[in-house]
Amino acid sequence: MTEQPHEILFRTLADPSRRAIFERLCREGEQTVGALTARAGISQPAVSKHLGVLKRAGLVRDRHQGRQTHYSAHLGALAPLIDWTHRMSQFWHHRFDDLEDLLERMDQ
Repeated sequence: MTEQPHEILFRTLADPSRRAIFERLCREGEQTVGALTARAGISQPAVSKHLGVLKRAGLVRDRHQGRQTHYSAHLGALAPLIDWTHRMSQFWHHRFDDLEDLLERMDQ
């Protein structure tokens, strides 16, 4: 059974450290591993591992410049999550409309 794109994103962003790294790249733009490690509160190997997971999920991109690797958020990769939340929002909106109709009929 193949994992759906939104499931991969949920699993990837479920880890608080990974989510913090991704959020930081979203807010502050491109960063090196060293810059991310300085404020991450975890070791450089751990930051690198999290970046690898984020990269495999398509959430970050890397760019090599000399001996440094720069990472940036790829916001387009969130599209499956946005689509999923939109579908769920519509689902619940319709459910609440149905419930409202039922309650109105019960009051009559």
